[in-house]
Amino acid sequence: MSDGAISQDEIDALLSGVSVDGLNSSGQVGGAPSVHIDTTVLQNFADELKTPLMENLNKMTGASFTADTPVVETLDRDRLLAKLPEVVVDVLADFSKGLSGDHLYIMAPEFAQKIVSLMNKEDNADLDDMALSVISEAVSTHTNDEIQALEKTGKLSGIECNVPTARNDPKAMIRIPQNMFALFSYPLMLDGQGYTLWEAVGGEAAEQISKALGGKTGSERQDGTLSAADMSTVGNMAGGGMPQMSNMQQQGMPQMGNMQNMGMAQMGGMQQMMGMQQGMSQNMGMNVPNVQALQYPILQGNTTGGEQGNIGLIMDVYMEMTVELGRTKKQIKDILGMGEGTIIELDKLAGEPVDILVNHKPIAKGEVVVIDENFGVRVTEILSSLERVTELH
Repeated sequence: MSDGAISQDEIDALLSGVSVDGLNSSGQVGGAPSVHIDTTVLQNFADELKTPLMENLNKMTGASFTADTPVVETLDRDRLLAKLPEVVVDVLADFSKGLSGDHLYIMAPEFAQKIVSLMNKEDNADLDDMALSVISEAVSTHTNDEIQALEKTGKLSGIECNVPTARNDPKAMIRIPQNMFALFSYPLMLDGQGYTLWEAVGGEAAEQISKALGGKTGSERQDGTLSAADMSTVGNMAGGGMPQMSNMQQQGMPQMGNMQNMGMAQMGGMQQMMGMQQGMSQNMGMNVPNVQALQYPILQGNTTGGEQGNIGLIMDVYMEMTVELGRTKKQIKDILGMGEGTIIELDKLAGEPVDILVNHKPIAKGEVVVIDENFGVRVTEILSSLERVTELH
């Protein structure tokens, strides 16, 4: 939008967990290939990692966490959101090499605050930027253990993740993998209080991991059920009754114009083939429905009265707003040498507008004012979408 505001299309996409980039030109959600994740081998993998996770936490915090049996399951965004508190601490650590796909950790703010308080030897530590960096460091040790265990299989090598980045967000705002993914839930206990560390692994990466660990995929899965791809194949066979006419011609079947010239033996052969095909679906004991692709409505530029209700779902969510006077970079030796009276020169000129940020994202500029002995800021400019991206870099 030209005024820099977020459009209703973008709001609807965010509320549904779909990035705006994921919408195609018609406003529909692009499909993704089905993945086959063997949760049995992933469960065994998680069982092996729970002890190193507990030991790392105890070493970093000096506490005595105990670990219960982890749970591994495949689920989608809505089912994960139902498990989470309203506000969470999430740590993005996407796979960048050796594996590809989304990878993040999620925990309740109380759990994150407990870890930071123990590591910093202070009570009820605030979840500020420094505390979030501590959380990032804590979960990165678990990621390193996972990578080492996977590379020992000999089927994966050179695995790397992006530098973990922790944030304190409403659960509706966290970036959850699209489509189906694997969720590792690690239950932990300290002084009678239970905590959970969730780890979400994108479907593609989870499939690669399960294969490396010897997991079965598709129709070979250990639970004996049919995969989505298998169901699609059966649906095409049973739902259609007969191959499409173009396939009949390619396979040497007579064209409709020549059927009148067929002998009785040939007609009987066709009937026998059709009966065999129908019998296949009956013998499998399956009532295969006629499955059709879901058509998503096209997002319109104009916002109706009913669509306005969507934004009301997040109206009471708190977001951190900060005003940044300026920034600078210093070498570690200069930072350690600072003391009372040290002057730090910023990258802003005197009188230049200050940056206004929401959840660390620039949205506007303003000028500093004094109101009844308190500092304030008067908004002078709302940044456009392009300017917001430029400010981030």
